[in-house]
Amino acid sequence: MFDGIDLSKINLNEIMGQMQEMADKSKVDNASSIFTSKSGGGMVSISINGNSEVIDLQIDDSLLEDKDSLNILLISAMNDVIKQANNNQKAMAMNMMGNLGSFGKK
Repeated sequence: MFDGIDLSKINLNEIMGQMQEMADKSKVDNASSIFTSKSGGGMVSISINGNSEVIDLQIDDSLLEDKDSLNILLISAMNDVIKQANNNQKAMAMNMMGNLGSFGKK
């Protein structure tokens, strides 16, 4: 598994520091990313940032009289927007792991 890698040249503190820097940058980048989902032809719209914090919610007035429809549309929009944010976080994590591929090489 470690064939061809000189383990004496690997500085674990440096690698951990790089990982922490990338994680911190990722958190900042996530906070500035915005994901939006709509359901019911736009009757419900929800926006979250990449840290899964709700930043906007819009509900058409006509749904205020129909609690069952509102529940269904709200759950649908929430699940979709959370899935978008999770997929983004996974992609960023994979990118971060790819950037660590050169550790130990100087």
